[in-house]
Amino acid sequence: MSSEEVEVLVVGGGQAGLAMSEHLREGGVPHLVLERHRIAERWRSERWDSLVANGPAWHDRFPGLEFLDLDPNAFASKEQVADYFVAYAEKIAAPIRCGVEVTSVRRIAGRAGFRAETSDGVVDARFVVAATGPFQRPVFPPLVPDGAGLLQLHSSGYRNPAQLPDGAVLVVGAGSSGAQIVDELQRSGRRVYLSVGPHDRPPRRYRGRDFVWWLGVLGMWDAQTPPLGAEHVTIAVSGAHGGHTVDFRALAARGVTLVGRTTSFDDGVLRFAPDLADNIADGDANYLSLLDAADAYVARNGLDLPEEPEARVLGPDPDCLIDPVRDLDLAAAGITSIIWATGFALDYSWLQVDAFDDDGKPAHRRGVSSEPGVYYLGLPWLSRRGSSFIWGVWHDAKYVADHIITQRHYLAYETS
Repeated sequence: MSSEEVEVLVVGGGQAGLAMSEHLREGGVPHLVLERHRIAERWRSERWDSLVANGPAWHDRFPGLEFLDLDPNAFASKEQVADYFVAYAEKIAAPIRCGVEVTSVRRIAGRAGFRAETSDGVVDARFVVAATGPFQRPVFPPLVPDGAGLLQLHSSGYRNPAQLPDGAVLVVGAGSSGAQIVDELQRSGRRVYLSVGPHDRPPRRYRGRDFVWWLGVLGMWDAQTPPLGAEHVTIAVSGAHGGHTVDFRALAARGVTLVGRTTSFDDGVLRFAPDLADNIADGDANYLSLLDAADAYVARNGLDLPEEPEARVLGPDPDCLIDPVRDLDLAAAGITSIIWATGFALDYSWLQVDAFDDDGKPAHRRGVSSEPGVYYLGLPWLSRRGSSFIWGVWHDAKYVADHIITQRHYLAYETS
């Protein structure tokens, strides 16, 4: 097996790793990026076929490169996003090595630096950046046993409606993934149930501007901590079909049955919490509060943006919201598939250093970990609300790179 030394080892070749590489190169810092698959692999092989970016092309990109042959207000397909990152790696001449998995990183005893064991040999590095992002290990509750006679998929394993057996589908999770998959399944003619938990539901556009613009001018992307109690609340937003506001009442009007949070399973029957009305109401309140903030901003700054009073008109409550289903016999309902759009967990089992808190979560401040020489990048709320977005991770990478450059200057100091 080979052995080499490098100043900075960046683990992960997605948006975080490439952003890190750009800033390190600009700072003249020798580095190596290791990616276990292809560049931006998760965009290609771990998402459904029709997925598009949730933000418009003018916004969801790095500052140094626009999407080619794509209207700035359009939403890039998953393949276009992956191709964009490949093009960016070429543009910045990133020293990236694909097909190499990092299996462990440990501090080297008796001297500075870390030793990374990889599928291609050993790499010693003075600094290590964990840029593997937040979507590492699919998570869904083990409520329904494998022998229940159903196809169960995580959203990362779903590709298209034809992949599923005939019959109705239950989708658990009402964030962006769950809402978009339900929409696709319903349009394909499927009978669909959607288990709705707490969520934020921003408007796709309001008064002629996309919601990403509103969050920018209102300073919401720069919020440094999530609202109390909303640390893990998902955002229901969609760029599909040219971009539209996710509206659960509209989905119900088209035939989707809404239910509350999925809580338990027993003898073929799923049970749901009595929280559907509250979850829908809280999502509506989030939606309306952004409209209020936008209107106040327009008035305060004297902007000539068209009024949109119809945006405040909420549809009638569907029957499934007025008289919610609490128990569902899956066989009687004809449900043959469950898609768990329930998010991901971190997996830093390879990073065997003292860089975690008592709960096993990354211990850091703006990406600078509690273990000197180790850094995190690409995590939600790393420094602000926008940290896990393409443009947000680029700005976080600049901060981390500057910290590494400063440390290198100190380490290079010699007394005269």
